Amino acid sequence: MARISGVTLPNNKQIWIGLTYIYGIGQKTSLDILKKAGIEETIRVKDLTDSDISKIQEVINNEVIVEGELQRIVSSNIKRLKDIKSYRGIRHSANLPTRGQRTKTNARTRRGKKVTVGGTAKKAPAKT
Repeated sequence: MARISGVTLPNNKQIWIGLTYIYGIGQKTSLDILKKAGIEETIRVKDLTDSDISKIQEVINNEVIVEGELQRIVSSNIKRLKDIKSYRGIRHSANLPTRGQRTKTNARTRRGKKVTVGGTAKKAPAKT
């Protein structure tokens, strides 16, 4: 099992896909990292040597912001938007979409479960 930047990579995946399990590394960045480290992209994670893992770790440490540090940066950016009360900050605070999507019909993921307004159904007449 290869462990890079605090993340255990799956053994049966090719290394260029395995690196995407690290927060902050996508497919393009993964390929760039492997090119700079001089490692073939199609090698499986289980076939990496310790020197290969150390080369990859060194490139990531020097050139890419990943995992906890990146999450801190993103959360501080959102907090800054909330503090200055910008439009995007207000949308973040209200748990609404921040990039101009419509909310009348969609945005269920962001707004949560649908709440039905009560008192609209007709009541059955009571028997006397």
